[in-house]
Amino acid sequence: MYADLVCKGGGIKGIALVGAICCLEEYGYKFKNLAGTSVGAIVTSLLAVGYTSKEIKEIMFNLDYKSFEDKNLLQSIPYIGQFASLVISKGIYSGNYIENFLREKFKEKGKTSFRDISENNNSKLKIIATDVTNHKLMILPDDLEKYNINPLDFDIASAVRMSISIPFFYNPVILNKRKNPTYIVDGGLLSNFPIWLFDVENIPKWPTFGLNLYDDISQSCSNKNNMNLLNFLIDVIQISLSTSEEVYFKDSDISRIINIPTLGINSIDFNISQKQMMDLYNSGYNATKIFLRDWDFSKYVRKYRFTPNN
Repeated sequence: MYADLVCKGGGIKGIALVGAICCLEEYGYKFKNLAGTSVGAIVTSLLAVGYTSKEIKEIMFNLDYKSFEDKNLLQSIPYIGQFASLVISKGIYSGNYIENFLREKFKEKGKTSFRDISENNNSKLKIIATDVTNHKLMILPDDLEKYNINPLDFDIASAVRMSISIPFFYNPVILNKRKNPTYIVDGGLLSNFPIWLFDVENIPKWPTFGLNLYDDISQSCSNKNNMNLLNFLIDVIQISLSTSEEVYFKDSDISRIINIPTLGINSIDFNISQKQMMDLYNSGYNATKIFLRDWDFSKYVRKYRFTPNN
């Protein structure tokens, strides 16, 4: 069975996405088109180049998440480094670790550019980012043409790096640095969950499933007695990443969304334990299993996509 898959962003909570995908694969689903924002882009990019859900689980469980807080020379200066980097580079951390890590993983599958995962000049993977310079959503690789960049020759790891560039936390990615610098950050600012991306006008050949990470337990903010600049920015980051698009969903969207509880774990909790990772994985797996018990594609089509003209 084929399906398109759209994965929501959510930082470290994205481990739950892997459990959901593992369940979908066990039920026999293969993915035709993939899309994701932030950590959703990480997971779907690994799928797009050929990793199975079980392989992605091993990758995610063995990652050194503390390395996500990587620093360049400026950021490493004691006391003033992070503040200086925030002013000069617009980020506390460099964000290079995950990009380089993913590039190596993609090389292992022999697929590093969008051309390698394309059919008829159309990439099966779509990644969401935000162009803050021009105030608009970016769908990668397609929208790169607007920046005089060949979409199919573009590096997948670089595109994912754009999508995970949490504002203030990571340095933004800069396109066209010399002439017209354009700053690209986390796609979650404008669309953290683009469930609409693969919709067609007529009856679809296969379903689109959306994996929605939602906070079932309220998260605490930073220590109120120590509300320094860094803690303030972390709170702003977490609010921006948790902003929900659910208020805009139609009934036809809600019916194909798998809601995955994230157990009160913070998006940037890079000290996450193995137990918490397994809890997130199981949350994704179990939520998907419950969803699939009642899922009926033909019923979905009859209710939401059939018209007298079809």
